[in-house]
Amino acid sequence: MTTGSLRRRVAAAGALVLTGALALSACGDSNDSGDSGGTAASNTSVDSKLAAMVPDAIKSDGKISVGSDASYPPNESVDPATQKIVGWDVDLFNAVAAKLGLKTEYHNAGFDTIIPGVQSGKYEIGVSSFTDNKEREKVVDFVSYYSAGIAWGVLKGNPKGVNPDDACGKSIGVQQGTVEVEDLTARSKKCTDAGKPPIKQVVRKQQTEVNNDLVAGKVDAMAADSPIVGGAAKKTGKLEIIGQVYDTAPYGYAIGKDSGQFKEAVLGALKALIADGTYKKILVENGVESGAITDPAINAAQS
Repeated sequence: MTTGSLRRRVAAAGALVLTGALALSACGDSNDSGDSGGTAASNTSVDSKLAAMVPDAIKSDGKISVGSDASYPPNESVDPATQKIVGWDVDLFNAVAAKLGLKTEYHNAGFDTIIPGVQSGKYEIGVSSFTDNKEREKVVDFVSYYSAGIAWGVLKGNPKGVNPDDACGKSIGVQQGTVEVEDLTARSKKCTDAGKPPIKQVVRKQQTEVNNDLVAGKVDAMAADSPIVGGAAKKTGKLEIIGQVYDTAPYGYAIGKDSGQFKEAVLGALKALIADGTYKKILVENGVESGAITDPAINAAQS
């Protein structure tokens, strides 16, 4: 989820917390920040050796600034009751940060602004369901923590008769800046090369808009990361996954190239959470354990 359009700062102490509908549509420089805890984080003990590897620039204030596009439930979303960014992706990174002796401060940002924000130092890490690929690794480092593929969702019963392998002429919803846009573009070219009508991409800024379009029948289907389509189907009760999940690839935390040993510290924290069962517990509680990995790594993109 290309460097030019990428899928999913130390803020001033008085940063405003967005409320209501504004928070749910936040993007760009808007943010929803605040210290995050959670059961997993509060029960996680600090590993002093790993904590010592965190650069002084990050640990000086005891917290880490996280860029995240909170429009990707169940991975990341805004809780309307608290206006905090929540989700299993958040729960897991909170536990990683706790292992490193850090609190987390999340900033709701447009997906395609996060990696540039990590590059510039606006964010100290990007946690937003980023697919680790070779192009992104040119500008940031990744620590892998999950395995996801592309899935297609339709209204139950597939009333529009969508076939992911032959979707020529169909309208398919997708979030901007994601790997799914590239996938649909390639599939559409195959259609036109064969003399068939192109796939009609309906590109939305936020995944929640894509989900809503499909539920309302405004598109024939949608393509998104497998846990996202599964989460939408479970939440709405109106959708189902069709076909097989494909192009499985790792999710990774995006970390600046100039962050010293920070990526090694994050990797060590993940390995510790896998070893003590915290990692699996978080995924199982959120119903996304099918993408669990046992061997997190730095820059694990497939060639």
